[in-house]
Amino acid sequence: MSALTAWPIRVSGIQGDDGAASDRRRRVGVGRCGAGRGGGAVAPILASHTLNAIIGGNWDPPSSAAWLGTDNLGRDLLSRLIWGARVTLFIATVATLLVFLIGGLTGFLAGVCGGWVDLVFSQIDDLLMAVPTLIFALVVLSVMPSSVVVIISVMALLDSTRVFRISRSMAADIAAMDYVEAAWVRGERLGWILCREVLPNALPPLLAEFGLRLVFAILFLSTLSFLGLGVQPPSTDWGSLLKENKDGIVFRVWAALIPGVAIALLAVAISAVADWLLDWTTGTVKTRANG
Repeated sequence: MSALTAWPIRVSGIQGDDGAASDRRRRVGVGRCGAGRGGGAVAPILASHTLNAIIGGNWDPPSSAAWLGTDNLGRDLLSRLIWGARVTLFIATVATLLVFLIGGLTGFLAGVCGGWVDLVFSQIDDLLMAVPTLIFALVVLSVMPSSVVVIISVMALLDSTRVFRISRSMAADIAAMDYVEAAWVRGERLGWILCREVLPNALPPLLAEFGLRLVFAILFLSTLSFLGLGVQPPSTDWGSLLKENKDGIVFRVWAALIPGVAIALLAVAISAVADWLLDWTTGTVKTRANG
């Protein structure tokens, strides 16, 4: 039987009104995340116009035909924002899943096995982290085609170094526990120990880290697209919308600010949900409720 250690509950001494405020922040975060992901998933239904349909003049103000106005080419900004949400969330989510698959697996192996396995993986991780993330991505994407597969691969490779360090640290601590030593003595295999002993005990902080990495992926993708090396036309994401409408700031057109506000709100919402998941998995929510 697997003996699971309990991660220490974060005791902040905050109860009552602060607990209720935390619940409110969690509900707002869940609502924003659901709106963003739901809007992206049902973009063909929610969007009143196709992605590149021209319905008016450049940077027209909001109207019944375009609730958020039009962009620099006269396309419905709200429709493009909805279509762009689907691309942004898809690329960011897939890249983040690959980040945890690569970084988490190698980190667990390095932390549990130690020795030359830990040395090799750690040296590769140090080498990748020594190169500035944005510069490395710009160099690779300027040489290779900016396809979705290449963008996801670059994002996953660069960000997996952070997850590797976290996973390795937690796995090394867990591997030193008595119940893991007992599992080795019983003759359990490495895969069993990783899945039944290491992963359940490392899951709570990894869930919170997943939210942070997802936010980073959204911001990083938006940065690449804003610089012209991310999602390429005719597709679009929120970073591309920022790039297309940035000149509108000079003319005091608020269409240039809408994609940036959407990115900021989604990042805050995901962070709030990640914090709530950490509280829920470590028992802090129950502690506040009982208090």
